[in-house]
Amino acid sequence: MNSPRMKGALTNKLYEINWLLPTLVGLVGLVGVAMIYAATEGVWRYGAFQHIVRIGVGGIAMLAIAMIDIRFWYRLAYPIYAAALVLLIGVEFFGVIVNGSQRWLDLGFMRLQPSEVMKPAIVLAMARYYHDLPDWRVSHISGLAGALILLTLPMALILKQPDLGTTLLLGATGVTMIFLAGISWRVIGLASVFAAVAIPVFFKFGLKPYQQERILTFLDPSRDPAGASYHITQSKIALGSGGVNGKGFMQGTQRQGEYVPENRTDFIFTVIGEEFGLVGGLFTMGLYMAVIAVCIWLSLQCKALFSKLLVLGLTTTFTLYIFINLGMVMGLAPVVGVPLPLISYGGTVILAVMGGFGLVLSAHLHRNVELPRSES
Repeated sequence: MNSPRMKGALTNKLYEINWLLPTLVGLVGLVGVAMIYAATEGVWRYGAFQHIVRIGVGGIAMLAIAMIDIRFWYRLAYPIYAAALVLLIGVEFFGVIVNGSQRWLDLGFMRLQPSEVMKPAIVLAMARYYHDLPDWRVSHISGLAGALILLTLPMALILKQPDLGTTLLLGATGVTMIFLAGISWRVIGLASVFAAVAIPVFFKFGLKPYQQERILTFLDPSRDPAGASYHITQSKIALGSGGVNGKGFMQGTQRQGEYVPENRTDFIFTVIGEEFGLVGGLFTMGLYMAVIAVCIWLSLQCKALFSKLLVLGLTTTFTLYIFINLGMVMGLAPVVGVPLPLISYGGTVILAVMGGFGLVLSAHLHRNVELPRSES
């Protein structure tokens, strides 16, 4: 008896989804398919086929997550965070080592990277935390301590893998959410002074030698052109060789000569730059900026603080992915191993990013839902 009513409610929800966001996300994903196809010499089974399947599965998951009431995600925020934390701990004991890094869990049918799962999980947890936190405690030491505990636990586990890029991305997302929650400028000033003192100490004692070398190479690319500077040097050559209009699809000589390592993953933007030039690079960045702008616009329509912080936090994570990767490829940031979202080859990151967009759509679809807040 309830079946027709349920189908009607489902149809109404699908109609109310902001379809501009899934359309833009799908377009970015298709750019990824084309670039992976080019990077692998036109062999579908070397990545392009897997990528388009993951985009399709991720799209279905995105819409399924969007249909679920935001109150469900509010209740599950801490359990999802706890599950992601357990997965990170599991990496310490059962993780698979690839290229000297222990970041993956082998599930048999796929390799799961828990650090990617933690990116939307930390946003969920911190959005829930600040929604429940009374306003007077946002800038109080007790309120700040709770947020820092939520943030530093996964950061410490990810840094140990080691994965400096994801650690920095997670930290930047968390700090942005603390700022968006309304922390006072006095606390921001004190934190800035602490950071100015802590960063050199962290560089000296918290980073491994090869991580220090990457940062020193970024500051002086000429110090080791055949070693630590090789990625950045070859990346710049590939981007510059594309000129304004590029050499044409599948015509990139730097790509064909395999001068740029990891050109289907972290350095895939070099393929775009070489084969489609400045025009292709700006088009790709334009698609990304459109996605970010739509997400910010959707956040402004949400009533509940949890929903606003959730959308803005996930948008921050997505934006940092882009800026860190492009900065790395252009020599404007150290090489830290952050993929270009929806374009770089990789399984867990695509599902995590598209799951995040599902949460954004859920927050907007249920934007008029009000969640109770504590005033004491």
